[in-house]
Amino acid sequence: MSGAREQVARLLALVPYIQARREVSLEQAARDFGVKPAQIVKDLNVLWFCGLPGLGMGDLIDVDMEALEEGGVIRVSNADYLSRPLRLDSSEASALIVALRALREGSDDDVRPIVDRTLGKLEAAAGDGAALAAQVDVRLPQQAVRVGELADRLRGAVDERRQVRLDYYVPTRDESTERVVDPLRVVTADGKTYLDAYCHLAEDQRLFRLDRISTAEVLDTPVDRHAGLQPRDLADGIFQPSTEDLLVTLDLDPDARWVAEYYPVETTQERRGGGLRVTLRVGDPAWITRLMLRLGASARLVDAPELAGTVREVARQALAHYA
Repeated sequence: MSGAREQVARLLALVPYIQARREVSLEQAARDFGVKPAQIVKDLNVLWFCGLPGLGMGDLIDVDMEALEEGGVIRVSNADYLSRPLRLDSSEASALIVALRALREGSDDDVRPIVDRTLGKLEAAAGDGAALAAQVDVRLPQQAVRVGELADRLRGAVDERRQVRLDYYVPTRDESTERVVDPLRVVTADGKTYLDAYCHLAEDQRLFRLDRISTAEVLDTPVDRHAGLQPRDLADGIFQPSTEDLLVTLDLDPDARWVAEYYPVETTQERRGGGLRVTLRVGDPAWITRLMLRLGASARLVDAPELAGTVREVARQALAHYA
């Protein structure tokens, strides 16, 4: 058995392995990679369709399958670019350096020395890219406790009916806010852990993802009484549309029909050419803006002209960064 992950790792190693030897027998390659010869043949058949982006069929990696059938010897050609050292321009190098610095900020103590060594080598070789990356200040929210420990603390606040002061990161506004909440319960849904609570800042019930909470202080203040407030039923998913949310109509091209399957829509109407018109509730205008940018020319806002104007302006600002 060979899973997709193992095969990708083997393919990445297989070409330079053969290039270094010019040719190698099928049996030897199978022994060196710890798989059966039939698996190596399957891998070689995949290589037929590999190459650099933008190249045509004549530019893909070529495997001498005839020689393999006759004498059991593997040869590859048209893959010299894989033996050349990787070269990054200044923007690529600076982006990689910034990403490594961000990784270092969130790493454990045993991982940081490895990242530091990698950063040192990359910065020494990057030149202008390192200078550009030095202008970027990387600061990540410091998670005071792990999610599991935080969940235990918040469950204690629920049991003791105590208010909690949170520092919470809001990704749609890219900001951290401090708020006092009355916790109702800690719940897991869609692979994430949430605090279901009444938020005094929003003056409404909210869900808070625990991995976005940087600090949580359990207060001595007892929770307020909220008539009729009950823990949310998340059986139908995290997002549950409200009649108070904005109703938006979208025209979707055939390649964007997945929106109707992935998100809760209220109505669907078939359109000529395989398209679809859908209506859906939107609780946060920033969400529909991100969705429209993701869909690009495959979707159009039929109504909500103020949202359409926002989408156009955000797209214009994004394109300006590429100028």
